[in-house]
Amino acid sequence: MTTSKRVQDRSKLKRVHDLEIVTEKWKIASKVLFLMEILKKEPEMIIPVRSLDQYRSQISLPKPHRVSDFIRKSPKLFELYKDHRRVLWCGMTKKAEDLVEEEDRILEEHQDKAAEYVTRFLMMSVDKRLALDKIVHFRRDFALPVDFRTGWVHKYPQHFKLVKDEEGLEYLELVNWNPAWAITELEKKTMGITEASEDHTPGLLSISFPLKFPPNYKKAYKYRGAIDHFQKRSYLSPYADARGLKAGSKEFDKRAVAIMHELLSFTVEKRLVTDHLTHFRHELVMPQKLMRLLLKHFGIFYVSERGKRFSVFLKEAYEGSELIEKSPLVLWKEKVQSLIGYRGKKKIENFSDMSDMEDNGFDESQSENEDIDLQSEQEETEGDMEDDSLGDNSEMDIDEVCSAYEDNTKRC
Repeated sequence: MTTSKRVQDRSKLKRVHDLEIVTEKWKIASKVLFLMEILKKEPEMIIPVRSLDQYRSQISLPKPHRVSDFIRKSPKLFELYKDHRRVLWCGMTKKAEDLVEEEDRILEEHQDKAAEYVTRFLMMSVDKRLALDKIVHFRRDFALPVDFRTGWVHKYPQHFKLVKDEEGLEYLELVNWNPAWAITELEKKTMGITEASEDHTPGLLSISFPLKFPPNYKKAYKYRGAIDHFQKRSYLSPYADARGLKAGSKEFDKRAVAIMHELLSFTVEKRLVTDHLTHFRHELVMPQKLMRLLLKHFGIFYVSERGKRFSVFLKEAYEGSELIEKSPLVLWKEKVQSLIGYRGKKKIENFSDMSDMEDNGFDESQSENEDIDLQSEQEETEGDMEDDSLGDNSEMDIDEVCSAYEDNTKRC
């Protein structure tokens, strides 16, 4: 992804200020949660501060800023002290340790649902298997535990199994197709279907997507005919076999919208980092220009420009800047957020004020949903799937993003 231009060059009428604030709100929290995970994996949940220097990139803390200064900003969560050799150590407060235990309980209670989402993810894939290095990008989004790669993947052999290809790459592969899970979240919400029958076969759907436009975006009325035509068009279920669809066709694109809607519905915060999604274009039979699709359907999705990576939101899930339905894990994150003393209480009066909130020189987090498996940090770093390795660097080109915003109403 280049940064020569930004998505904020789009028409201001299409910008959703409340959703931009959501990304800004969790920017520092993501760094704090990362640090808590590091400490959580230590034998006594303490670590020498100098050992945290290796994680500067994950918390976007450039030199000469000191890690200890970052830690001191949240005294309700972290403690600093020196041992008899004058070595500075970092640990968690009693309140933070209690929060870690609470998170473990929440993840334990949620793990069966997480297994369902991972299984349904596999069911949507064309080969019914996905690379483990790619799935791990969504670990936080799907509320998967830290030991997802090494332990959790073996807990549900009735749903999926770990396999290796000829080159030794690890994949998660579907074991059993579950017809009851081959029904979309949109079908459940719109039609009141809670579970499909055992002989259910996914096929064509004719369900409209909920739309939310900015109140001052008058073109939503100008292009109402084209929007209605799109909404009425039948499309193939994300769980149906899409091998026969022709790339670029209207049916192909609408199915891609349905897949994006389904994936975002699985996530804790109903949002994902966009370049993580591009890793699954082949497996999920989605367009090469996925960003263009997201920008085109801005009544369904919203692409936030905050941070080094863009995030895509499921608009219907939010009322203003708040999630309409908050899971226990979201409520837990809000508790952590309330104890972070890093940012202060500056109120964002308008969008331009956000440029003044750049954390005293600290760079933005590389991802709100940084993918971390602390038991195998080295392996995860080496397995990080960049767009370069996928052979399509043009997908996230910002020039194209900007032009897509200019052209999208013509293509509806």
